[in-house]
Amino acid sequence: MRLFDLTGRKAIVTGAAGGLGKAMAEGLHEAGAEVVIIDVAASGAKAAEKIGKTGPAVHFVQADLLDRSQLNRVFDFALEKLKGDLDIIVNNVGMHIRKPAFGYQMADWDKVLGLNLNTQFMFCQRAGEHMLQRGYGKIINIASVVGVTGGLNAAAYSASKGGVIAMSKSLSNEWAEKGIQVNVIAPGYIDTAINDDIDAARKERLVERIPAGRWGYPDDLKGAVVFLASKASDYICGIVLPVDGGFLAR
Repeated sequence: MRLFDLTGRKAIVTGAAGGLGKAMAEGLHEAGAEVVIIDVAASGAKAAEKIGKTGPAVHFVQADLLDRSQLNRVFDFALEKLKGDLDIIVNNVGMHIRKPAFGYQMADWDKVLGLNLNTQFMFCQRAGEHMLQRGYGKIINIASVVGVTGGLNAAAYSASKGGVIAMSKSLSNEWAEKGIQVNVIAPGYIDTAINDDIDAARKERLVERIPAGRWGYPDDLKGAVVFLASKASDYICGIVLPVDGGFLAR
C-alpha cells in the first residue's frame, strides 16, 4: 500500500487560483487526485488548465464565496464536476484587511469573518454530510500561525483563524469515529500576495523570528496537504500542523 498515493481520490480546493491554494491543488493532483478549484478570480481557469495538462482532470468553478446565498449551489456544482464523489476538501479561501483595531470598520470585520470562518464552516457541513454517508473523508482547513499567536493590525484575521482552529477540533470530536479526519494546517509567513502590504523592515524582523531563516513559499504546503489528505493520516484527528519554518517554536 502506498500511503501517500491519492490515485482515484477526488478533491475540492477553495481559493486556489493562485498562492497557497494553487500550490496545494497542484500537490494533490501530483499525488493522483482529481481536483476542483473554486475561486472568485477568473485566472482560476488558467490555473486549472495548467495543472491538469497531464494526469487526472482539474476543473474550475468561479464563485464569490463571500456571497452566502451562492454557497450551497457552488458546492453542488463542484460535486457534480466530480460525478458526485468527494474524498478531500481543502478549505483555503480567505482574506485579510490589515488595519489597527481602533477605527476598524465592522463591515470589514464581517467580511473577514464571513469568508475565513463562516464559509469554511458551511463547506465543512456540506462535505461532512456527504462523507458521513460514505464513512470516509479528509477535511483540511487552512488557518494561520496568527490564529495561535495573534498578529499585528490583524484582530479580525487572527480571530477568524483562531475560530477555524477551534471549529475544526470540535468537528473532529464529532466525526472522527465515523471515519472522517478533520485537521488544520497553520501556515506561517509565506511569500504570497496577502502579505504584500507588510513593509520591508517588518519582513526582516519576522525572518529573525523564523528558525528556518526565511519566509515560506507556496510549494512548502504541498507535503503537508498530501499527508493530511492521504491514508498516511488515517489516525491523525483534530491536529494543527504548522508549516512555519519553526515560527511557533521560538
